[in-house]
Amino acid sequence: MNNTPFRFQLIHRSKKSRARVGRIHTPHGVIDTPSFVAVGTNGSLKALDNVDVTGLGLQLMFCNTYHLMLQPGTEIIKAAGGIHSFINRAGPIITDSGGFQVFSLKYGGVHEELKSKGTKKLSNSIVKITEEGVTFRSYRDGARVVLTPETSIQAQKDIGADIIVSFDELPPYHMPPHKLKESLERTHRWEKRSLDVHLANRNNQALYAVIHGGLDPELRTKSCQYLTGLPFDGFAVGGSLGKTREEMFTLLNYVMPQLPDDKPNHLLGIGDLKSLEHCIPIGIDTFDSSHPTKAARHGLLLTKQGNKRVIASGNASVFRPIEDDCTCYTCQHYTLAYLCHLFKAHEPIALSLATIHNVHFMIHLMADVREKILRDEV
Repeated sequence: MNNTPFRFQLIHRSKKSRARVGRIHTPHGVIDTPSFVAVGTNGSLKALDNVDVTGLGLQLMFCNTYHLMLQPGTEIIKAAGGIHSFINRAGPIITDSGGFQVFSLKYGGVHEELKSKGTKKLSNSIVKITEEGVTFRSYRDGARVVLTPETSIQAQKDIGADIIVSFDELPPYHMPPHKLKESLERTHRWEKRSLDVHLANRNNQALYAVIHGGLDPELRTKSCQYLTGLPFDGFAVGGSLGKTREEMFTLLNYVMPQLPDDKPNHLLGIGDLKSLEHCIPIGIDTFDSSHPTKAARHGLLLTKQGNKRVIASGNASVFRPIEDDCTCYTCQHYTLAYLCHLFKAHEPIALSLATIHNVHFMIHLMADVREKILRDEV
């Protein structure tokens, strides 16, 4: 383990846009930015072994505190020596606060997902929000759980990720303006409490604040001004980003210039190709998304010519790789015809091979983008 302290190194700002190339130094390695962050909800990218993920060159992996708290429990992960030892990953890891999943239980998202899987139907009343934090019931066994800024940060301390995120409220898109303002003020109080707990025991970790305020420019500015005035190590942009990409791009164009140049930033939950194309020139450093891995499991392959559906008509007799110039394990060893056969036969290995390709595609796409930024082409 490399004990280099956390720091951000700005290497180049494009002359064509606000796009920038940088390096985030962490105790478990360097993250070259801009960078795609794959989501391993339970400490694993679905359909891949963590040794495979390391071989792909994924520099930063996103794990979900909410799920890890409920199973296996953060005390188990701490006893194992932390998340890196527990899941056998040498590279950097980021965890969220758990707030996204909890508030999704109240406003939709996780609640709807669980119902669709046949899990015991949950009522919105299970989530209670107070100044202290939120109370909810575990979707696994119904146990009552209280999540506060203090317990969220302590859980992330026990997990031991390199980058952790302060506890925040996730208001829905449709929240009335006066309620949104109340939510923002409470989130700021929660984030300050998160910071206080973190500073009492840094644990060789970096803490990111989360910029909120919905689509209200004044509230977003207020959030930027308040949080950048505190000693956070980086800043994530969260909350409602709009119902369309255009709303999100407008919001980010407004917010990003208000964040400091000498600290890294992160866009929470966004990582599809169209969004990346527009968000990288705005100056965003890292993006987490389950889109590439989820697309792979649904037989959608990412290519430079656009998305390719593996079982599309004609692919059964295409005896070439997914992409001729792709260097991923899947393309180096198998044809599209074979992959098409595996998906039609419902063979589990099909999900792994497709996921390897999609994650490899994202990693190399971002490496290519970094080169273009250095040449002032983006």
